[in-house]
Amino acid sequence: MEKILDKFLRYVSFDTASDPMSESQPSTAKQFALLELLLAELKKMGITDAHLDEFGYVMATIPPNTPEDIPAVGFIAHVDTSPDAPGNDVNPQIFPDYDGKAILLNKEKELYLDPCEFPELLLYKGQTIITTDGTTLLGADDKAGVAAIMWAAQYLMEHPEIKHGPVKIAFTPDEEIGRGVAKFDVEKFGAKYAYTIDGGQVGEMEYENFNAAAANIHIQGRNIHPGYAKDKMINALIIGTELNNMLPVEQRPEFTRDYEGFYHITSFRGTVEEAQMNYIIRDHDSDKFEQKKKLIKEAVDFLNKKYGAKCISLELKDQYYNMRKQIEPHMHVVDKAFRAIKAEGITPIVHPIRGGTDGAQLSYRGLPCPNIFAGGHNFHGKMEYLPLESMEKAARVVLRIITERPGTAT
Repeated sequence: MEKILDKFLRYVSFDTASDPMSESQPSTAKQFALLELLLAELKKMGITDAHLDEFGYVMATIPPNTPEDIPAVGFIAHVDTSPDAPGNDVNPQIFPDYDGKAILLNKEKELYLDPCEFPELLLYKGQTIITTDGTTLLGADDKAGVAAIMWAAQYLMEHPEIKHGPVKIAFTPDEEIGRGVAKFDVEKFGAKYAYTIDGGQVGEMEYENFNAAAANIHIQGRNIHPGYAKDKMINALIIGTELNNMLPVEQRPEFTRDYEGFYHITSFRGTVEEAQMNYIIRDHDSDKFEQKKKLIKEAVDFLNKKYGAKCISLELKDQYYNMRKQIEPHMHVVDKAFRAIKAEGITPIVHPIRGGTDGAQLSYRGLPCPNIFAGGHNFHGKMEYLPLESMEKAARVVLRIITERPGTAT
């Protein structure tokens, strides 16, 4: 039985960053390399129906080995990593028996992972911490989830004495850019309910998330020699700055938490002549979400009146919605995960996802799909880290969910 650490280290060696500017599915062809590896590993385990389609979805079934009528349960993780930080040439560092002090990530950059800045590190004193080398992200989001599912699948295939119902497995591309299940065939997948293994801290259990939209703004200015610019120049960069300043400062990510939504400017590039701005808009409350979209539309309309019609164009697109309304009629799915987490000696941590998962869209398409921890912290950046024991616990929780049957709940 291969160790879960070995699986994880193998998976993070693949550069699988997705690309929000691409219109292909998946958004980057390089994601196929890891997907093809996972397909080969599933088949090597003896899972005969494992397959990979042209859209980048690996699906597989571990058939039931009991005559009991047990609904099919699914487990889903995404292979892509965020384009917000480099994802190539990942060089993980492993620190066994963490002593609670600052961890040197990169001597040349004098970069430390310090519990003074990240106090949750102290929760893992004495455990094994996997970090980056300070130049890339790690990829625990969500290759820790991939490794947990693959370990659980291998364990089941190597222990046929463990009785279980049908188990559905899926690995998806492009979750990080909000398109992870755009072409996912729920009926073909065949699960009655599922879990994404895509959360953070050990114990996390989430069944509500942001409503999400993306705002892409183009500003057409007019460049005139600055010596002769009076009453003629229209500076696209100045207009963009003015637009950003019209949005509530207190509703930026760095000033919000829990159920508080935000406007987040993710890029601003251009010249006097022309500029492009990109925002993501988030809120758990659907009414507040609509108000946020309305405000950015009104800001664009105001500036178009001020600087000339069609100076600014806005493309506003909803990305996903809060899955809570879809999960609440199926709370037995959440309760089952709670029991599995508690059975591992972990206190469940329930809070809203300040983001989204593939499960949000799947829940709206008839597949109740809450989210369970995979163990990582500080996703999407060079300070990302993963306690090994947390990933191991995630794999054990997957096993417990699979093997719990009516009358066996703990």
